[in-house]
Amino acid sequence: MDVMEFDWNNPPFSLNSSLSIKDIEESFEDPFAVRLLPDSSRFAVQSRSFNLGMSANGMGIFSLYRTNGKSVRIIFARLFEPEERFFYHRRLNQALNNQDQSFQAK
Repeated sequence: MDVMEFDWNNPPFSLNSSLSIKDIEESFEDPFAVRLLPDSSRFAVQSRSFNLGMSANGMGIFSLYRTNGKSVRIIFARLFEPEERFFYHRRLNQALNNQDQSFQAK
């Protein structure tokens, strides 16, 4: 994956004490991050997507963002809700199980 450039000029939300810019950026670098395309015309028209990823220190972060393919603009970010943590870990386990099966097949 190419290095992502983030646009932090005048972010449309305020960071709280539990999240830093570094944490948010790291959640996009998570190799098991889940990126979701919008299924609502409200978000699709504005080219917004969702990212669920873990920071290097293990914080689960949900982000709403838009990208032009070169830079990422975070619109909103917060810590995982319990359902998002469950979904992330379920996808992580699926990915790891698929990886194990491919190694066993060789």
